[in-house]
Amino acid sequence: MTTGYFTSVDDVAARLAETGYLASPAVATTVFLADRLGKPLLVEGPAGVGKTELAKAVAEVADARLVRLQCYEGVDESRALYEWNHAKQLLRITAGRDESWDETRTDIFSEEFLLSRPLLTAIRGAQPKVLLIDETDKADVEVEGLLLEVLSDFQVTVPELGTISAERRPFVVLTSNASRELSEALRRRCLFLHIGFPDEELERRIVRLKVPGLDEALAASVVRVVGALRAMDLRKAPSVAETIDWARTLLALGADTLDETVVRDSLGVVLKHQDDVLKASAKLDLDAV
Repeated sequence: MTTGYFTSVDDVAARLAETGYLASPAVATTVFLADRLGKPLLVEGPAGVGKTELAKAVAEVADARLVRLQCYEGVDESRALYEWNHAKQLLRITAGRDESWDETRTDIFSEEFLLSRPLLTAIRGAQPKVLLIDETDKADVEVEGLLLEVLSDFQVTVPELGTISAERRPFVVLTSNASRELSEALRRRCLFLHIGFPDEELERRIVRLKVPGLDEALAASVVRVVGALRAMDLRKAPSVAETIDWARTLLALGADTLDETVVRDSLGVVLKHQDDVLKASAKLDLDAV
């Protein structure tokens, strides 16, 4: 079952570019296949390379509602799937004192008292939706069991109501920083895409697109220096988002070249640990970049 948002790989690349997301051929191809096959898309890669932004861009292109499940340690069924509105149920029980328990129970476990969370929300209704399950690797292993029924059959079972199936299949994007190995059962249900740091030419185009006032030569210098920083053994390599932040910083400072003084004074924009800053200050050779 296709979600029907794109007509070709070129269509993916062109329409994502209109939103400001420049997709590599591999990204555009995999997004097209996920759309055409109706399969969830599992995107792995370092933080800050555009995994979450990809889901947002697809939602914008498709004019679809973005439904986001932000994963974290401790997220459970009530946060991911649904829960019952206990306060409203209690009021209903109190108001129906003359009713039998069977009559009351039938009523309080109805749609009126059901609170949809992201996974259930994504499969209900006929509106186009993009379901973003963000940082899946941060959730507990048990949460993957909740995802399997949704990702394989696009349905959710509520014991009191039965099985609720998708009226319209959402486009699903799962992101992971690979901090924990995801199960094979989950991977089998998805198309896999790894997004690494872009090559120099693509990152320069991204910077020029996101920071249009930046001189082309300075944009190229920023990208080369960031590439040199990534080649060092740092605790955290600069992300694409931090490259863009640095370009905006240089624009705000009125810098027209990337000399040692500018780099030293603004290095904290791209590096987030003091030992990384010290290492970069000692080893970065701007003449060799």
